[in-house]
Amino acid sequence: MALYNHQKKGWPGFTWDESRFSSILGEVRYLQGRVAGRMQSLGFSSQTETALKTLTEDILKSTEIEGEHLDSDQVRSSIARRLGLEIAGLVPSDRNVEGVVEMTLDATQNYKDPLTADRLFGWQSSLFPSGRSGMFTIMTSKWRDNEKGPMQVVSGAAGREIVHFEAPDASRLEKEMETFLDWFNTKQNMDPVLKSGIAHFWFVTIHPFDDGNGRIARAIADMQLARAEGSPLRFYSMSSQIRERRNDYYTILEKTQKSDLDITAWLEWYLFCLKASLDSTIEMLDVVLQGNAFWDKNADISLNERQRLMINKMQEDFFGKLTTSKWAKITKTSQDTAGRDIQDLIVKGILQKEGAGGRSTNYELIW
Repeated sequence: MALYNHQKKGWPGFTWDESRFSSILGEVRYLQGRVAGRMQSLGFSSQTETALKTLTEDILKSTEIEGEHLDSDQVRSSIARRLGLEIAGLVPSDRNVEGVVEMTLDATQNYKDPLTADRLFGWQSSLFPSGRSGMFTIMTSKWRDNEKGPMQVVSGAAGREIVHFEAPDASRLEKEMETFLDWFNTKQNMDPVLKSGIAHFWFVTIHPFDDGNGRIARAIADMQLARAEGSPLRFYSMSSQIRERRNDYYTILEKTQKSDLDITAWLEWYLFCLKASLDSTIEMLDVVLQGNAFWDKNADISLNERQRLMINKMQEDFFGKLTTSKWAKITKTSQDTAGRDIQDLIVKGILQKEGAGGRSTNYELIW
């Protein structure tokens, strides 16, 4: 009895009921247009900074989905160097960081180039530059073989493992990947955003490598989204949304892989994540545009470096209430200096008091 869809007659002839997700697909396409329009209203520096922030987030979250954690400063620095961006605070990056950045940028910057087996081999090798995944030696630059037995996704303690999925036998991989790559590189009569979701599911089901399949599947999906938009600039992160729903991600993959060739449920879930990602970007861009308007309004006001630093933090990623002690801690200065900085901004109409005064005095920006 065939347990997995890749064992079913007709594989890989996926089917879906587009009426189930036509509404959300339309919303996704509309939001993509809104994001593109918002970005065009920003200057080049804001566009590149937004793309840098998005790519950094996407890489960090894609690796976290697999249970790995990268240094955010190293990722950001590696991306900036490869894109030729001059930003402050660049730090050296480890080889594994450079590898995942190289793969991600190749997928999104060179989205027009065909996806080939050799290109995929390069991506997987870049993810594992030492030829090891944790404590284990893995095969790179080639499809997996049967030496270690079937490729399975398992959980649970040794001796009590639960098999969630078993990929196609290694003897099938050459033909499976040839079929997949021919399909991916050929235009079909389908929405290109829908194609990104199909490509993600199809590749991760084939599971052609010893390791790195999930990250590569997400890179392929991002590559197809870049093709759908005709732009190498990424302003939203699918991996961030998948990371927030990591358990659901594995559950829907397993459920769909154990069903027939109808992948409607997967495509619904994928489009839901994509919409959430675009919604998040719209909110972020509202903050950026609000910040630009703020600086335009206060362009002629003289500010010191500490004041600019704290205003930027309050606009972007400042957590909690602003107090004199918090100002002093972040700017590494004295309470007296912090108090003078804050009072100066109040006089200039940039900050105002919020709260009851005394030790509980908080301050907020006047937008």
